[in-house]
Amino acid sequence: MIVVTAPTGKIGGQLLDHLLQADAEIRVIARHPEKLDPAVRERVEIVTGSHGDPEVVRKAFVGADAVFWLLLVDPQASSVESGFVDFTKPAAEAIREHGVARVVSISGLGRGTAYEKRAGIVTGSLAMDDVLAGSGAHLRSLMMPGFMDNLLWQTELIKNQGFFGDPQPGDLRLPRVATRDIAAVAADLLLDLEWTGIAEVPVLGPEDLSQNEMAAIMSEVLGRRIEYRQISYDDYRAMMAQGRSEPIAEGMVEMAIAKAEGLDQGAARTSQNSTPTSFRQWCEEVLKPAVG
Repeated sequence: MIVVTAPTGKIGGQLLDHLLQADAEIRVIARHPEKLDPAVRERVEIVTGSHGDPEVVRKAFVGADAVFWLLLVDPQASSVESGFVDFTKPAAEAIREHGVARVVSISGLGRGTAYEKRAGIVTGSLAMDDVLAGSGAHLRSLMMPGFMDNLLWQTELIKNQGFFGDPQPGDLRLPRVATRDIAAVAADLLLDLEWTGIAEVPVLGPEDLSQNEMAAIMSEVLGRRIEYRQISYDDYRAMMAQGRSEPIAEGMVEMAIAKAEGLDQGAARTSQNSTPTSFRQWCEEVLKPAVG
């Protein structure tokens, strides 16, 4: 039995596709099960609720062999630590209680770098992994750079105004990864009953790209000029403050600053941690249809 958290999100939804293709026995924890595809609902067991709820995870982890753990921090959390650590503690206790053998988590790059303790949301995700590591389960933490798919949040700007923005310097080259590749890596681990111990697994995509290089590729694929505009940290802070508590908004800003200073550059790319989807391929297959 594999338990999947956040099954209606981009990563979780694509992960379910892989697991269903492998005929795995699946249980999902979902606050809104109605968001699942009807064909998926017919093939999975559903526990309704939040995976931060002690009663929900106690129920969901009964008889589980593996858990996929993905935490989308509560935008109204009172602190980054509370949003990650306090949310995860009930799950770690339930994993220990039910003897769950393996956990695969989604986290951020940065462990062992100078930015580890001052990277906001990423710092919170690393603390989350420390909680999971204390659960007694074997753990693989998938360490993420920026997601290509995050550009979809700016689809209307790209479509209607021909630009996208971010606080990173335009010429800073960083790894980028497609969520479908994250899902594939997670599925392989969840279906593998042999690995043991605690380890971090960078998932880096096939190449490092700057925002300016991304804009050039987007322009070629979309057949129109797309520009990158760097956002000041003050403007970014104001944007992040919309709908978020002050600590979470500041955590987003701290993460952006750490990434601009080199947070995502601490892991060397290898054949083992490079995933196949290039940014150009992602633009052709995901962004272009979204922009229309």
